[in-house]
Amino acid sequence: MLYDITTLSIRLGTAAEVNKGVEAFTASDAAKGRLLGCWHTEIGALNRCLILRGYEDFAALEAERGRILDTVDPFGCGDAITEMSFDSYKPFPFLPEVTPGSYGTTYEIRTYRLKHGGVPKTIEAWKAAMPERSKLSPLSIAMYALDGAPRFTHIWPYQGLDHRAKVRGDSVAQGVWPPKGGPAWLTGEMASQIGLPTAFSPLA
Repeated sequence: MLYDITTLSIRLGTAAEVNKGVEAFTASDAAKGRLLGCWHTEIGALNRCLILRGYEDFAALEAERGRILDTVDPFGCGDAITEMSFDSYKPFPFLPEVTPGSYGTTYEIRTYRLKHGGVPKTIEAWKAAMPERSKLSPLSIAMYALDGAPRFTHIWPYQGLDHRAKVRGDSVAQGVWPPKGGPAWLTGEMASQIGLPTAFSPLA
């Protein structure tokens, strides 16, 4: 399984138009990817729509990327989009595939830059830590980038910002997070976005 996150920067006041277009575009018979999550940012860079999709293989991902790039009306809301970017990922191999469901009202999408050779070391650290960390709150996915700078992104659902703060505090207090040895492979460059799921998001 491969994943990608499409980031749409959209004009102010066009969220409803974008939602309608994205829902139809990703559900089309022509779509090669499976919609897994769709969020609008509430904290971080604003007026952004983040779309997470899964693909069976590179051929499917490439075909869907081409479908987007070949049209003047991407996601059926081209007039509302001011900028569009794509990030392709492979999941950490020990994790299950993203499972749609109702997990939280608030999602954190966080990306870390990695040092050279940091991908296998990060996967190893996460594999050791996740059995205890997952007892505090579920993980939607952790995945490493296939293009651009070495980095990885993880997506966590929470029942609001207070719940996020409590879980993060508890994980540190209990010594289960961050993964032991994991931070040593980070460059220190990181970014988080808080997204609210759309009504049609499979992850909600």
